Amino acid sequence: MPTNAFAAGAYAAIQNMGRPQAAGTAAPGEAGFTQLLSSALDGVAEAGKRADGQALAVAAGKANVVDVVTAVAESETALQTLVAVRDRVISAYEDIMRMQI
Repeated sequence: MPTNAFAAGAYAAIQNMGRPQAAGTAAPGEAGFTQLLSSALDGVAEAGKRADGQALAVAAGKANVVDVVTAVAESETALQTLVAVRDRVISAYEDIMRMQI
């Protein structure tokens, strides 16, 4: 998915985190966060697959180099966003572990 769509999807998932869910499912915050991480991972994987596909197509002479560069840049941006989120989650966890009870 393009970078703007990736960001918009993440924003929409965050907006839906607090909404009630069907009976018998996990707590709204828990399921929402799990779904948010899952969709982010899927988005990064999809961007990587698209970049690989474009690279193979240009090697076969069936695609434009500009499309490959765009797909690789989108994949890189999605991966950098995921790494930044991971770093923030780890930092928050470490802050919580340092709190005195």
